[in-house]
Amino acid sequence: MQILLNGERFVTEATSLDELCAALGFADAKVATAVNGSFVAATARGNTQLTEADEVEIVAPRQGG
Repeated sequence: MQILLNGERFVTEATSLDELCAALGFADAKVATAVNGSFVAATARGNTQLTEADEVEIVAPRQGG
C-alpha cells in the first residue's frame, strides 16, 4: 500500500504501525508516532492498522540544544 511517511510518498507491505516501525529499523527505538495527525503511543502501535493513503509521522529525538 502507499502511505505518506514524514511528508514523502512511501510504499509498504506493513499493515500496522508497529510493523512499519520494525521494517524501518525503529522496533526498539524511542520514537514518537502519529497517524493522520493523531499521536499513537508505543503500546498502541500494534493495534493501529494502516490503510491506503494514511499520513504517518515517525520522529526520533535529537540531542543538543
